Amino acid sequence: MKMQLEIRESLVWDVAVFGAGPAGIAAACTAARAGLRTLLVEPGSKIGGVMAVCPGMMLGAGYPLGKPIGGFFEEFVQRLYQMDPPRAVRRKCAIPEFGEEVIYDHEYAITVLYQMLEESGVELRLETLPLQVTAAGNEITGVLAADRSGVWQIRAGIYLDCTGNGDIAHQAGVPSQAGNEDGLMMGGTMTFFMENADWDRIFADGELYHNTYAQKGIAQGRLHPDIPEIYYLRGLRPGSVFFNTVTIAGVDGRDPQSVVRASLEARKRCLQLADFCKSDIPGFENAWISSIGPLMGIRETRKLEGMHRITIEEIAAETKFPDGIVACDNPIDDVFRGEARQYSNDRALQEGAYYTIPFRCLVPREVRNLMFAGRNISADTYAFASVRGMPQCMLMGQSVAVAAKIALDRECDVQQVDPAQVVEKMLAQGVNGIGGRPL
Repeated sequence: MKMQLEIRESLVWDVAVFGAGPAGIAAACTAARAGLRTLLVEPGSKIGGVMAVCPGMMLGAGYPLGKPIGGFFEEFVQRLYQMDPPRAVRRKCAIPEFGEEVIYDHEYAITVLYQMLEESGVELRLETLPLQVTAAGNEITGVLAADRSGVWQIRAGIYLDCTGNGDIAHQAGVPSQAGNEDGLMMGGTMTFFMENADWDRIFADGELYHNTYAQKGIAQGRLHPDIPEIYYLRGLRPGSVFFNTVTIAGVDGRDPQSVVRASLEARKRCLQLADFCKSDIPGFENAWISSIGPLMGIRETRKLEGMHRITIEEIAAETKFPDGIVACDNPIDDVFRGEARQYSNDRALQEGAYYTIPFRCLVPREVRNLMFAGRNISADTYAFASVRGMPQCMLMGQSVAVAAKIALDRECDVQQVDPAQVVEKMLAQGVNGIGGRPL
């Protein structure tokens, strides 16, 4: 006998945003500030997306050519810069190809994001799982969601999929590509911090990738062979060291059990690496692990099909799209696919150049009341490896919320929104380097 779900209530909104990561938070704040009744739904117990899963992960790509991309990203980091003492700093990344980045105090950063949602008037629902998308023709008619109190129906004028995996758009029938042409997805990473480290000794040699130490640990059976080099960076406070080293290939971020299995293995490798650093790398003798990410950080799953698919050739040509909504100069950061266990920080374009990400990459071809933003963007494999920075995701979210306001005011399909209007409003909201304006 098939069980019927009892729907407790129906909630009606102007805009429903799914996924409270960088893109979803920016989308929800922007929509609510525009006067739209806005709901933000997050399956987890905390906002932040990859910022929550990989606490302290640096915000790279927010300053192409050393200039701020502006918009929601700059508003967010300025709040951290202006605290006393500052809870974030802007610095040159140790990897030259990445330019400047923002390193921040995780708990203050997440708290600021909560405050921005509250100030904007967003209705936030945590621990709420979207169960089923219902559609008629080319229109989403509702989303069934569940929390501890039961099952309820979400109805909205516009739905914004910022889930990373593209779960809402996928259920609505939007075509997608998982991973590369062979279905291989980038590896997932588990990050951690060590505290009370001696910076002067640890960073004395100026090396970025510590291959010799890694090979020693592997040869002795103390480190996993998938750690061919040890990569760590200075944290925000003296003595704090951030590790982005433990990466596991073959994780399918669409499969919760795949993520759990990889996370359990990754925690073991994090502890092994911390013990090795304490015993073998000068400066770590008195250090300890202060935090490990709760789950694997997922870089890639579905790339949805939009009205435009940005390509690596367009990036290499430094294309400034007429409907570009955010500037970027990130390299191709393509990490650990399949058995190859390789990664690349190749430049996507010439040094001193940048491109913009077109709004059309966030709009499906057919579903009339849906847009998406974040790492579910419509992009080819190598373009995706450049466009996926968290600051870019924030402005993607900002742009789809701007477009949602236009579509609702005009009572038109999202495909009929004039991209020039989106660009104009993004410029008015402090976004730099778009609409023919220089960074």
